[in-house]
Amino acid sequence: MNNTLLNRRFATIGRHSPLFYEEPLHLVSGEGVWLTDVEGRKYLDAYNNVPHVGHAHPRVVEAMRAQAGTLNVHTRYLNDRVVDYAEDLLSRFEPGLDRVLFSNSGSEANDLAFRMAHQHTGARGILVTDHSYHGHTSFLTEITTGLKTHEPLGDHVRTFHVPDLDEAANRDRSEQEILTAALAEVEACLADLVRSGHGVSAVIVETIFSTEGLPRVPEGYVTGIAQLVRQAGGLVIADEVQAGLGRIGSHFWGYQKHGIVPDFVTMGKPLGNGHPLAGVVTTAELLEEFGARNEYFNTFAGTPVSSAVGHEVLKIVDDEALVESSERLGALIRPRMAELVEARPQLGVPRGSGLFFGFSVFSDADQLHPDAQTTRQLVEAIKARGVLLSKIGPTGSVLKIRPPLALREEHLPLLLGTIEEAVDEVLG
Repeated sequence: MNNTLLNRRFATIGRHSPLFYEEPLHLVSGEGVWLTDVEGRKYLDAYNNVPHVGHAHPRVVEAMRAQAGTLNVHTRYLNDRVVDYAEDLLSRFEPGLDRVLFSNSGSEANDLAFRMAHQHTGARGILVTDHSYHGHTSFLTEITTGLKTHEPLGDHVRTFHVPDLDEAANRDRSEQEILTAALAEVEACLADLVRSGHGVSAVIVETIFSTEGLPRVPEGYVTGIAQLVRQAGGLVIADEVQAGLGRIGSHFWGYQKHGIVPDFVTMGKPLGNGHPLAGVVTTAELLEEFGARNEYFNTFAGTPVSSAVGHEVLKIVDDEALVESSERLGALIRPRMAELVEARPQLGVPRGSGLFFGFSVFSDADQLHPDAQTTRQLVEAIKARGVLLSKIGPTGSVLKIRPPLALREEHLPLLLGTIEEAVDEVLG
């Protein structure tokens, strides 16, 4: 490890900016699903969703270079690049979700969606899950439940727990019983918001509940939440930063898996394949209402360069059939993962879909006690063998495996074999 560089980082960025792994990686280049460190060692990237179509994809790099060498201004001028991209992006949504506002990050997108929801409903009350993350603005830290923040939860916020059909506590309960109890909790939260005078502005859900640990929720759960919130006068925000652009394989957007059409869809990270690009998709009516009241402008959002990059990402997703690839590879991975965990009673069933998956780690065969320490050991052992992944969930005991969609079948033996070797080493 380069201690000089580490000390320079501490002296500038500070000691509280997080770094992965016990011994931080000093990376110098990336290509496709591969990352290379300063010593020339290559790692299979099974973690990063920002380079959605692969690190340094030559078509993305060229689109950025060509447009940057031609023109890059804000959106107060007409430019066909910006409109071409907006049209292509919106074509991937249901009729009615036909307007987009661009931003620079998922945090900005979520903040803007809430601003629009508050103005439409005239209410301030927010519903969010009890272990989630949707951004780092001052407003969003008041609804953050999945990371450490100094700011307390806002008094206008109510939290609810996401059920997991695979939890030990639910083994003797029917799916309908679990669903009924979970929706009753949501209904109670909404009633409390109304009773306290905040009213109901919006619910936000990250549509695969990744921060929550990829729980397997009952059929109809997200639909039920949306119905209850709308009955209470609120709007529905689908956070697609993790699930969007085909990552789950079965659908282009995660909310589509649940059979709902949200009022707002927020996007970030993978939209620009590493270039800062994000946005909010909503209805013409909601955007017209907001626009008539506010002169919203964002200097760097949706510039010609950003639009060229974002449009090229969409074209690559199509041309390389990455959505179909995600679904196909997910179908190949799950049986191998199932074989691995079946042989280890302290490992939970595989969870997730497409190219976002993992499994829980427990300290006991009854799977009653999540084991964060062993999960960390697995992450380190896998990294030592040249594969990068991480961990998620309320207890930090779910392996988080989320490679770029550039992953190919030829990479699976290394990815899955490395995980199996690490499990053998750590669990004995």
